[in-house]
Amino acid sequence: MANVKLTVNGRAVSRDVPDTTLLSEFLRETLRLTGTHVGCDTSQCGACVVHVNGKAMKSCTVLAAAISGGEVTTVEGLANGSLHPMQTAFNDNHGLQCGFCTPGMIMTGVDMVNRYKAAGRELTEEAIRHELEGNICRCTGYHNIVKSIQDAAAKM
Repeated sequence: MANVKLTVNGRAVSRDVPDTTLLSEFLRETLRLTGTHVGCDTSQCGACVVHVNGKAMKSCTVLAAAISGGEVTTVEGLANGSLHPMQTAFNDNHGLQCGFCTPGMIMTGVDMVNRYKAAGRELTEEAIRHELEGNICRCTGYHNIVKSIQDAAAKM
């Protein structure tokens, strides 16, 4: 057993879990934060993306104990009294259909916009499509996802 101590969505948590507990499992099963979706368990789909210490990470690829002491933000933690601009943009631009990939797309989008803005780089449609290569959507064809990220980037 490992004692995992994290700050999740601004709240300190501490739980004893088996050493082999993945971060995705810790968030969903232990903390009941079910916005983080698990679609493949092999790091292929990106539905499980969360922010760990400020960077996007596929939570199905890391043990919870490995990041003990760190800070995690899930899609639930983006909203601070009102929806985050990325969440609003996905709604306004119809960037989702079934919604399964949406949390991972939103978390990837926020990270992408933050990195590009910090570097003073332009976030083009081509760059967004390239950045989304680690996230799979089976419903939308990506056009409205790209539009959503562009819209949010202008508002973030």
